[in-house]
Amino acid sequence: MEVIKRQQIIQTAMDIFKEKGYVAASMKEIAEACGMAKGSIYKLFPSKEELFTAVFVACHQTMFSLARDLDDVQHASPQDRLRLQIEFQLQYMLENYYFTSEFKELPVKDNEHFIAAWKKKRVTLLQLHHDFFYEAYGATIEPYIWDIVVIFRGMLREYLSYANQKVISLPTDELARFIEERMDAVVQDMMKRQPVPVMNQNNVRINELNPADARTRLELVQNDLDSLKEQIMVLPMSEHQQKELLDVVLLLQQELRREEPNPTLLRVYTSYLEHNPVLGQLAKQLRLMI
Repeated sequence: MEVIKRQQIIQTAMDIFKEKGYVAASMKEIAEACGMAKGSIYKLFPSKEELFTAVFVACHQTMFSLARDLDDVQHASPQDRLRLQIEFQLQYMLENYYFTSEFKELPVKDNEHFIAAWKKKRVTLLQLHHDFFYEAYGATIEPYIWDIVVIFRGMLREYLSYANQKVISLPTDELARFIEERMDAVVQDMMKRQPVPVMNQNNVRINELNPADARTRLELVQNDLDSLKEQIMVLPMSEHQQKELLDVVLLLQQELRREEPNPTLLRVYTSYLEHNPVLGQLAKQLRLMI
């Protein structure tokens, strides 16, 4: 009985949150719409934040479950299944745009339980998008899979935004076909040109979990510095020059690990690396991240 009551509250709250938004919706209003006393809702959900989190989780659980069901579509080519997955994502996310967008301005963004649910959703959706393309193209795209996913997610996010604002009115099946065909062009171009990948599983997942976290940025910089050392080891230069560059990178890593890194030393070290004609561009990027 309690499970049924919980589901009723979540579904009713979902409709009210969609209509009025988080701030305008009240627990009293949700209780009345459920035909319950407000105290009955508080027994299951101690606060509006907890109820919103439960709605958020339920919305995405449904989306992930329905998306996985599409994997079982019979007599469809890998490309057709990819298009169907894109079409489903577009349709579901448009219908539930309030819950599938970000919540940077809402008070709930600081709730511990919501943050955990939000991070889990981001990582699960990331893996879902990874699987979309891996299942469509196979292991041959493995080196570029995360760049492909990032390009797709940027495209999906922008078209969803325009569709939600009713700036475009293309049917979702046509929009899905358009996106699938553009992504196929991207994949084929990568396979033909074989560029050096920009993204990998580590930096994509870190960004999804902690997009603007200082510690996260530091971890990425340290990873890039490790890569920089590997590049220095194969550069055509004297042993003395190589050792000097490696020493500077090591000093930079050590300074970054301090609780309060010295900004002057960071500028000196990165400036030294920037003067190397081969390492210059990467060193400039590191300076911007630091």
